[in-house]
Amino acid sequence: MAALTLRELAGKLDVSVATVSRALAGDTAIALKTRQRVAEAAQQYGYVANVAARQLVSGRSGFAGFVMPVRGPNFIDSYLGEFVTGLGEGFVENGLDLFIATAQPSRSELSVLRHVVESGRADGIVVPRIGETDERVHYLIERKFPFVAHGRLLDSTVPYSWLDSDSVHAFGEAFDMLYELGHRHFGLVSISDAMTFRHMRERGLREAMARRGDPNVTLDVVTAPRFDRGATVAAVNSLIHRSKRPTAILGLFDELALTVMEEAARAGLSIPRDLSVVGFDNITAAAYAPPGLTTFEARTRDSAREIAQMLVEVIEHRPAEPLTRLIRPELVSRASHGPAPIRP
Repeated sequence: MAALTLRELAGKLDVSVATVSRALAGDTAIALKTRQRVAEAAQQYGYVANVAARQLVSGRSGFAGFVMPVRGPNFIDSYLGEFVTGLGEGFVENGLDLFIATAQPSRSELSVLRHVVESGRADGIVVPRIGETDERVHYLIERKFPFVAHGRLLDSTVPYSWLDSDSVHAFGEAFDMLYELGHRHFGLVSISDAMTFRHMRERGLREAMARRGDPNVTLDVVTAPRFDRGATVAAVNSLIHRSKRPTAILGLFDELALTVMEEAARAGLSIPRDLSVVGFDNITAAAYAPPGLTTFEARTRDSAREIAQMLVEVIEHRPAEPLTRLIRPELVSRASHGPAPIRP
């Protein structure tokens, strides 16, 4: 049996086409009992909405946009994999589809974002990994275009919707845990990119150090560009091969912490006997890299699902105040940290 048209479905129910259309769209001005009756009939008779026609009437595309940078054939980014999966799940649950636009190395993310917005291909945008000052966020605010960011600008007075992890607290917690285990000489493997999460995590570590007021506590920091593997390995080795090596090293995120563990093993160091290592994100590899990386669960996939729900709220209701959510990461204690080694 061929699926019914909207007019035929209305005839079956003996109501107007407009009533059926509004009921299927979830218009609360239509009585709940009528909406339920229409929905049941649509399912019974196999009615499928004409999406193109509905988009013409509503002025919406039915898509949420996401600009994904492409950095070469061998580029692996565990964060993006988890994040995109969560976004897709969250949007499907709320009746939207995820539209991914790729930004090739020759194009900026902002130029691709402009094209998505100005072509009308998406009803809203998700912006990942916010920079300390981020031109994507400022562009979307200026355009008054619906969006939700995963992360924050350093300027907390700028109003926009965001979800973020409280990495200030997490890195403070990591320091306190290691301090109680006797560590006084710390290392941090960070990035040189001007990302807000870098600033927040370094801030959490330094504030925790300051709270102790212990003059014996020292911190060595090395940095490298975020996606430069060679520079990262060199930075890590410059830290672990120092004559006065830190007894505990924190990686700004798990990939950096895992690199510390790999290079420490090459140098003949035992973890955690000679060196404690802590990361952040709890990517899949963290559980399997021997002896198991102690890290923080950032709930990337769940966060993306929640961001999708937030964006639907922004698109549908345009709330007067921005939606904001700060998530507390949970410590995942494995075997890569232990008491500070006793040195002669």
